[in-house]
Amino acid sequence: MSKIKKSCPITAKHIKVALVGQPNVGKSMLINSISNAHLHVGNFTGVTVEKSEVLFDYKDYHFTVVDLPGTYALNDYSIEERVTSEYLSENDYDIIINVVDSTNLEKNLQLTSELMSVGKKMVVVLNMSDEAQKEGIEIDDKYMSQLLGFACVKVSAAKKTGIGELIESLIKEYESHKMEHKLIFSEPIEEEITLIVEYLVKHKYEDFNSYRNIAINLLKNNKKTYAKLHDDPVWTELQPILIEASRHVELHHDSDDIKEAFASEYASFNRGVVAEVLKQSKESEKKSITDKIDSILIHQIFGIPIFLFFMWALFQLTFEIGSIPMEWIDSLFGWFGDTVGATIANDDVRSLVVDGIISGVGAVVLFVPNIVILFIGIALLESTGYMSRVAFLLDGFFHKFGLHGQSFIPLVTGFGCSIPAYMSARILKNDRDRLLTLFIIGFMSCGARLPVYVLFAGAFFSTAMAGNILFAIYITGALLGLFAAKILKLTAFRGLDEPFVMEMPKYRLPSLKLIWHTVTTKTWMYIRKAGTFIAAASMLIWFSSNYPKNIDLKKEYNSKIEVAVKKSDKIALQNMFLEAQLEQSYLGRIGKSTESIFAPLGFDWKMSVALQTGLAAKEIVVSTLGVLYSQGAEVDENSVSLKNLISKNISFPSAVAFIVVVMIYLPCLAASVVFTREAGGIKYFFYLLIFTSIAAYSLAFIAFNIASAIYL
Repeated sequence: MSKIKKSCPITAKHIKVALVGQPNVGKSMLINSISNAHLHVGNFTGVTVEKSEVLFDYKDYHFTVVDLPGTYALNDYSIEERVTSEYLSENDYDIIINVVDSTNLEKNLQLTSELMSVGKKMVVVLNMSDEAQKEGIEIDDKYMSQLLGFACVKVSAAKKTGIGELIESLIKEYESHKMEHKLIFSEPIEEEITLIVEYLVKHKYEDFNSYRNIAINLLKNNKKTYAKLHDDPVWTELQPILIEASRHVELHHDSDDIKEAFASEYASFNRGVVAEVLKQSKESEKKSITDKIDSILIHQIFGIPIFLFFMWALFQLTFEIGSIPMEWIDSLFGWFGDTVGATIANDDVRSLVVDGIISGVGAVVLFVPNIVILFIGIALLESTGYMSRVAFLLDGFFHKFGLHGQSFIPLVTGFGCSIPAYMSARILKNDRDRLLTLFIIGFMSCGARLPVYVLFAGAFFSTAMAGNILFAIYITGALLGLFAAKILKLTAFRGLDEPFVMEMPKYRLPSLKLIWHTVTTKTWMYIRKAGTFIAAASMLIWFSSNYPKNIDLKKEYNSKIEVAVKKSDKIALQNMFLEAQLEQSYLGRIGKSTESIFAPLGFDWKMSVALQTGLAAKEIVVSTLGVLYSQGAEVDENSVSLKNLISKNISFPSAVAFIVVVMIYLPCLAASVVFTREAGGIKYFFYLLIFTSIAAYSLAFIAFNIASAIYL
């Protein structure tokens, strides 16, 4: 097999393949084994949310493989099921590869039996055959091929065994002129299928789907098939036939739900296949390693404490180890800014490049080590199969607030960065649950807010207490998010709770290669998206904080600086000039104009300006406060002088209110753009703006008054 090509020419020997399977069966790993493609692989249900296309050549054949989202059934209940079912019914392709887990054959055949009624050529991949062998499970793939009417091939995507045989089977199936799927229903259903097929044949109905597939879809009340036929002249005579057919099927199954009747039919077929082809040794019936581990990790009492310990350890590593290279990165960008600045003669251009662009990008890159460590930890937990168990553990607790256990993944990711958190919300089953989770992610304090928390914690508390205050801030934000979810569930997203169904995959050793690719891909996405928006926002803030220029003010302070004797006095006067210049700038004017709005929270115009610059990036809040309080823009959260000035100029109640606003209000510009895209339109951005603004202001007002009462 050759490497993947950039284009796959449409020739007589071009084979387009739809790759389908339930979650956690190893579809993406299979593509990686076939074509050396690099795709994200994880054990959390629905990790492959969007279909991915991979191109490769084998002999003189050109393959296009479309990796469709993992789905348990062909319907439109979840996003994954909708994408997969729509592709299979509406797109042009040659053959289906159905990947099944050999260790869980009967459950996986639920989807296989539905795919057999699609009316396309198919090959079943019995993946994880090595694991099945270890568990004493033996599948007669040759006999299974005879029973189903198409090739069934044993494969281990992890060990890359059986790949050649799979591709040869694909070519053989593709070249075959016959398609003999042997999915047979009970006699009453087969009778009705025959009647509908005969009617379609008689009226020469034209469709790229087979008549049998159309008949099955009509009996199953498939909405799209119904809609397509409804406007056709054949519908007038066909409708009474369908009504009578449904009555016949429901009567036979003693049920008034046609979908339940077909589910029973598929289950009966699957049990028959499994009974014929699968043999399991008695030794395999003993308690598996997965069961033994689960008895501890998802224990009714100890499960959640164990999970909290893992997360505590992950965050400790994220902040402790991640802080080591932060000083190096900060120094690197400082050196780079000085070096570039020395080559630019014009003061304004130099300030734009150094203070605007380089400082803005550096503020993002500074937190990359923390993001990398967090992504590595989450990828490890995900690929081993532990994350889906945590979702199961927290489902009952989350349901009290209108959320699902699956919401756990994007919410936890939100502690690192909101951008990948918003994207990971795609795993939620339906639109309402996904939107609700998207609105709550902002309550999880991302890494960019950490400098603000560190600055204020250090300004008002001792070093020994500061760590506990940080922990309290993070926990408080998460709890407020849960209560906000409850309010939204009772108002904007009210409705019945959807059932929570999640597969518990076996524990597996993570693939280091795939984890490396996952982490590098997500990190680069963070740098590219966030860096771009923050660089642009930093330029805008630079302009609004430096213009309009006040020549008289500059001359006044320059004369004072010239007569000053001490170097410390010169620096103090320079910082005072920066403060005065900023107050008269466009940004300062905005702060002055909004000062009355934030007055009930105890904020002065400087604090309101810092919050507004934080809309571009939360990291900029600290540097903005540094300029406003005459310390210069180069200060950071560890600046002792800035901490002292913060504690002197800002009251404790105002500081508490400020932290509450930072904790809740609109995320940074880059994250807001991603939220808008993931939510489905600009209107949701304005909903988020209104919701977070009202919540932040109201809770900050309450916090200010409570703190004032206690502080007094």
